[in-house]
Amino acid sequence: MKQKLITILFVFTVINMFGQITTTSKPDKTNYSNDKLSPNEAVTNKVISPLQKVTLDEEAILLYDYDGTIFSYDFDSEDVNWTVKPTDANTEMCANKVTIHDGVIYVPFINGEIFAIDNETGDPFWKSRLGNITDKIILKDQTPIINGGKLYITGQNQDESSNLYALNIKDGSLSWSYKLDSPNNDIPVLFFDNKIFTQSASNVYSFDANTGKVLNQKSFEVAMTGKPVTDDENVFIANEKDVLFALTPNKLDVLWQFKLEENQYNIKERIFCQDKKVYFAAQGSTVSSVYAVDSKTGTQIWKTDFKGDNIEYITEQNNELWGYTRKGKLFKLDLTDGKLLLEIKLTSIPVSNIEFPDDDNLFYYYCDAGLIQYNLKDKEENVYYMRTSLKDDIYSAYIQLVR
Repeated sequence: MKQKLITILFVFTVINMFGQITTTSKPDKTNYSNDKLSPNEAVTNKVISPLQKVTLDEEAILLYDYDGTIFSYDFDSEDVNWTVKPTDANTEMCANKVTIHDGVIYVPFINGEIFAIDNETGDPFWKSRLGNITDKIILKDQTPIINGGKLYITGQNQDESSNLYALNIKDGSLSWSYKLDSPNNDIPVLFFDNKIFTQSASNVYSFDANTGKVLNQKSFEVAMTGKPVTDDENVFIANEKDVLFALTPNKLDVLWQFKLEENQYNIKERIFCQDKKVYFAAQGSTVSSVYAVDSKTGTQIWKTDFKGDNIEYITEQNNELWGYTRKGKLFKLDLTDGKLLLEIKLTSIPVSNIEFPDDDNLFYYYCDAGLIQYNLKDKEENVYYMRTSLKDDIYSAYIQLVR
């Protein structure tokens, strides 16, 4: 009896330490055709012309405007090359990012459409659609992940559980899909070690990237809402509250967990790995912070605080960490020690990512008025492309230099 009590206490301690529940075996929900998918989930595709590699128009920048249209803007002519819109989006909204692969732009729209577009002409090679819903957001906060001839993306559907999809980049047809636990899936997946890693509700999954077979599933006590990233050895993912987990790629065993400061939360997509370190930003009720953690041990290396504001975005550029806050404070940190190298109060508040051209004195971002070119040398915000109208309810925009 005493031995049984010790065992029970030990198991309880392990669960409490790592905030997880033991992996349970569930029936495989992988589909390889549309036959077992409802009309709201099935993939339809239309080939317009054979997919081929395209030369990059390196004088252009892609602007995925916050009204849901995407267009190519030419720096030399200062004019729009082409514009592409979704077929029937029920609202004007950009909530996704694009991927360029072999000169082809893969762009997801909120209505569930995905286009493969020639970056020079804007002409589509193929168009696909996830389901037949026309009045709801199906794709949100997604970045098409492309590897091995497949495009990986997760959809959402408020009426039923949603799916992880693998599409053939040749024609946009379905390769395989998997029914996830939650109707809300708004985090990009991770491709690593020929596996796909993703989260849904309180579960983290790994799939065989080619076949869609579920390799492992780990259940946690709290919903997992962080973007999965890797240091090329392990996988790191945060829950919706205040814990970052390091997981082994083969079994999803927890190696370590890192707890944020009190009253901080919501890492989501504000995370990346470099040189065996994990860098991430957490929001907070009074203080928002950027952290650097050793990827092998989970030991904190440094932390930089921003009081009275919240960090909205971070990225890495030339071994430095750039980001901006909700109130429009642009900052640059030293990756080694977290020292603040630059801090600028922007007049135009960013609503997109930041793009850096080869010129070290310049960077670009999108705001409510349009595309901004910031000159670090002169400390000037120049409107490079101006919208004809402004919207108040902006969700996000996305920009990408063609290169």
